[in-house]
Amino acid sequence: MNAKIKNQPGRPRSVEADRAIHRATLELLAEVGYERMSIEAIASRAGVGKTTIYRRYNSKEELVADAIESRREDVEIPDTKNFWSDIDLIIASATQMTLDPLGRQIVALIISTASNNPQFAQVYWARYLQPRRQAFAAVIAQAKSRQEIAADIDADLVFDLISGIMLYGLVFPPTNESYQAYVRRAVGLVVKM
Repeated sequence: MNAKIKNQPGRPRSVEADRAIHRATLELLAEVGYERMSIEAIASRAGVGKTTIYRRYNSKEELVADAIESRREDVEIPDTKNFWSDIDLIIASATQMTLDPLGRQIVALIISTASNNPQFAQVYWARYLQPRRQAFAAVIAQAKSRQEIAADIDADLVFDLISGIMLYGLVFPPTNESYQAYVRRAVGLVVKM
């Protein structure tokens, strides 16, 4: 009977409630961490009922992944017709959200939570990382077709390596160059002609 109720059309979801839920989730993540955060606390801070949250999300992991994703822009596949221009756009987009204080806290929480919670790690992988990995693979494929990079480059491996460099640079910022220049230089070492 519950499934019937969920499938029946009802009033549209409130965009304001969605925003309040996301904001409350991110604030509580930063204040108390994933493990100590509860749906009840999120609902209270957002000014909504628990049922409002449970109608939208099947789990806390799904809610947290969605709240994190709400801070991100849509995944776009740049195609400037130049590999390095495309890479610069990807780096700029990735760093825009992670270099501010809340972005840094979110990255730290993602790493610590995913390390200890396989369900969260899987949801985050599917909802956030996989779409970005696919977009990056498209950029690599475009560059291969233009013969700007070697045809045998493994796009998934390059994505993983660059993601690791980006995380390392957040924890230990480069001292001799900007973060963006550091990541770009790393891409150059990984992607040889």
